[in-house]
Amino acid sequence: MDKTATLAWLRRISGDLATATIQRLEETLPWYADMPPARRSAVGLVAQAGITSFIQWFDDPTSTPWIAADIFAAAPRELLRSVSLTQTLQLIRVTVEVTEERVAGKGEDLREAILLYSRDVAFAAADVYARAAEARGLWDARLEALVVDSILTGEADEELPSRIAALGWHGHGEVCVLVGTTPPQFDVDHVRRTARKLSVDVLIGVQGSRLVLVLGRAHVPGREEEQEDLAFDEIATRLEPSFGPGYVVLGPPVAALVDAGQSARAALAGFAVARAWRTAPRPVEADDLLPERALAGDPLAKQTLIDRIYRPLQAHSTDLVTTLWSYLDNGRSLEATARELFVHPNTVRYRLKRVSEVIGWDATGPREALILQTALILGSIGTAETVRRRPAARRAR
Repeated sequence: MDKTATLAWLRRISGDLATATIQRLEETLPWYADMPPARRSAVGLVAQAGITSFIQWFDDPTSTPWIAADIFAAAPRELLRSVSLTQTLQLIRVTVEVTEERVAGKGEDLREAILLYSRDVAFAAADVYARAAEARGLWDARLEALVVDSILTGEADEELPSRIAALGWHGHGEVCVLVGTTPPQFDVDHVRRTARKLSVDVLIGVQGSRLVLVLGRAHVPGREEEQEDLAFDEIATRLEPSFGPGYVVLGPPVAALVDAGQSARAALAGFAVARAWRTAPRPVEADDLLPERALAGDPLAKQTLIDRIYRPLQAHSTDLVTTLWSYLDNGRSLEATARELFVHPNTVRYRLKRVSEVIGWDATGPREALILQTALILGSIGTAETVRRRPAARRAR
């Protein structure tokens, strides 16, 4: 049979081939039989388009690139949404098997043409799915950058939760923000793999030379029993090698991702002044940079120092405030403090121990002494301003 007669015969049996292919799909592929009618029809259109395109290609093999693309144009969105690449390749295999059975005995040239064309179609299918995955990846990257930017600027709106859900965030409970420099060769996938090993969900924002990670604990399916929640400072230490040279600052934990802007503000403020602490560790917690942040004018740091140190001490006992002031002013000398207050050095030791119990900071350490002295200064300034405002308010009445 010459090529012209073969083409005419193929066109006559194309309808029967499509019907036989659909029947074979129902018999051999359970996922096809379980599909809703509309999706099954869409997949059937693709199979039928493949048979028609093969006949056109057999007539003119130079049309391969165009015809292969036309197959998946039959129902591209439906195909990509409901059928995986593995299932698509199964569809191609069944279609080729049915066609081979029907053309058996019609010549080796026709059989080889079927095999060659099926290879091209398989590559075309892989290309379609690869392009879809690439487009999805670019969209996810843009959406992730938008979410991180919203967190950093504190401009969270009612759409933020839906955007977070679209990114597949599985984090639960507390969230922290980690800020540092972007390395020259940044490997996003390595950061995500490390985060998964730590049972942590992560949002990544690259803003020029600054790298921002939003961290939240995540439950890994199938590992709930062996899963252990790490402290955020430990998580930050494990992720620290992913940052470039310079300081890495961890913001304080907040209750949920929608509140991450608070942690981000503290981390960014700490990152801006971290160089002022000559021996700052890497990573360093933003709350360990409270004095530097307060001196730089960060209102959140000032209020944190007053709320966590000055007010609890003053509410507990004025003796603690007085003793702490004297101890710090006297160069952390127990004897000098005792002479100034007319008490025994053991009394000073006891009061300093009470200070540590009340606020959690130990005045005997040089770094913590700086934090406490800054808090006392800010607290006394705030108290003086409050006293001045009250008489003015009374005069106004």
